[in-house]
Amino acid sequence: MSRRKLRPEEIELWRQVAETAERLHPEKGRNEGPKPRPKPEKKPARRIDGFTVGQNTQPFARTSKNLSPTLSEELRSAPVRMDKKAFTKLRRGKLRPEARIDLHGMTMDRAHGALTAFILKSQAQGRRLVLVITGKGKERDSDGPIPARRGVLRHQVPHWLSVPPLAQAVLQVSQAHISHGGEGAYYVYLRRGR
Repeated sequence: MSRRKLRPEEIELWRQVAETAERLHPEKGRNEGPKPRPKPEKKPARRIDGFTVGQNTQPFARTSKNLSPTLSEELRSAPVRMDKKAFTKLRRGKLRPEARIDLHGMTMDRAHGALTAFILKSQAQGRRLVLVITGKGKERDSDGPIPARRGVLRHQVPHWLSVPPLAQAVLQVSQAHISHGGEGAYYVYLRRGR
């Protein structure tokens, strides 16, 4: 939209209207326009002398790639749900397992099915202590940025034993004594069959 020029009679009419109007602020002079705002004073930026990123951090002693507790630490810290005297004998390797299953070389799917069948069958037969052998796992060649746990079955078996359908059959899981396989095996103490 373009502006058109005012005709002389329109300009005269505007002057008459402007002279009859009262000023809102009569104390201000006619020639005073809006006052400019004062410019804020610029303060110089504060300098930090001799600063380097991370200068106050403590060195982090990293013993392994896993930040979570080890599997044996988790099993040790689990509450004891069986008889304490029997549990002490169990951890010392004095109790003899009534049955055992070896999951070496199995895939996770096959091992999970075999473990489920073994535990439920052992409970149905009235067994109380069984040995589950997982092996310690193979060393991985890659030392990449993503940590990989050693021994997939070794880490999965305690989880499988703590979720249904096996959780209802299992009373206690403990790392086996060195005479029965040590870190590569678990004692599984079963509940009495119903």
